Amino acid sequence: MSVPLVTTILLADDHAVVRSGLRLVLDAEPDMRVVAEVSDGAQAVERALAERVDLAILDVAMPRMTGLQAAAALTRRAPRTRILMLSMHDNEQYLFEALKAGASGYVLKTAADRDLVEAVRAAMRGESFLYPAAISALMRDYLERASAGEETPEDPLTPRELEVLKLIAEAHTNDQIAAELGIARRTVERHRANILGKLHMRDRVELTRYAIRRGLVQP
Repeated sequence: MSVPLVTTILLADDHAVVRSGLRLVLDAEPDMRVVAEVSDGAQAVERALAERVDLAILDVAMPRMTGLQAAAALTRRAPRTRILMLSMHDNEQYLFEALKAGASGYVLKTAADRDLVEAVRAAMRGESFLYPAAISALMRDYLERASAGEETPEDPLTPRELEVLKLIAEAHTNDQIAAELGIARRTVERHRANILGKLHMRDRVELTRYAIRRGLVQP
């Protein structure tokens, strides 16, 4: 994939002030242009597909669909779109989930004014961008797994089950989940049962803990 003369960018963050600040940084560069702004992950997927953007910058934690879920969806549906994750959290689990979802890089909001432009250019060159502590975390994880002879297990849940899990962890009822996702209540109940079975869990408390570890919701 060749680098375009001007990289078209989608910004997804549920805080308008954050989006405005990031847009100022990006639009100041002659080879970058923000063409869409959204406030949740579901909108991010819709607009990225509609606008055919070169790059999507996604906040890790957003309503309706998290940035991690949106990244996974875009990786499947728009593999030519590069993805950068943006987060307040220097969190190893979020980092690993972001890379697993197909992101080219992980940028901390606290360093966005310094790192974001470099991260965009790296992603468009087909390279990865990670802040120093993230590189150390990846190296440590790799060495620990290699020494133990472990492999990272695949996530047993489907994208739809992850959507349902996120809403369960946010204390939505079955009826509310059905309305949010546009599916029948009985379908929600079936998804809930499948999730519990796949994860070998018993109740919403255990599901909520799992969702927090996966970065689907914030504690």
